[in-house]
Amino acid sequence: MVTRILQAAGARGWTITTAESCTGGMVASALTDVSGASEVFQRGFVTYSNDAKTDMLGVRPETLNTFGAVSEPVVREMAEGARETARADIAVAISGIAGPGGTATKPEGRVCYGLATPDGTRTMAIDHGALGRDAVRRAATENALEMILSALA
Repeated sequence: MVTRILQAAGARGWTITTAESCTGGMVASALTDVSGASEVFQRGFVTYSNDAKTDMLGVRPETLNTFGAVSEPVVREMAEGARETARADIAVAISGIAGPGGTATKPEGRVCYGLATPDGTRTMAIDHGALGRDAVRRAATENALEMILSALA
């Protein structure tokens, strides 16, 4: 899938950036594992803390305080901030509860995604389930890559 992403982005002349929290850079790593990634991959932001989200991506403290880091409003601001800061065409953002733990309203396995493109920004939340930390992070990485590929289709 990554090769298809890089080829599609290259064909359009588009660049990609990532803004990751619970995946800790796994999407950026997947993209840069393939030779030729430097043609389209702009940079990756690992913004694990709320301060990093605010400082690096411009996420508003009010948004974090109102909705929490694992929320669609926050990943929207993460994606838009990453796209603007990196001057990229596509930005994907991820924030979630990889586990262990979670709450009744934000259970383990809940991951929020944001995708900012020239056509606008969309968000979604997926409850991947209490699969364990590693499996949730892998599922989140795969979903983010699918979102990028879909945006390039």
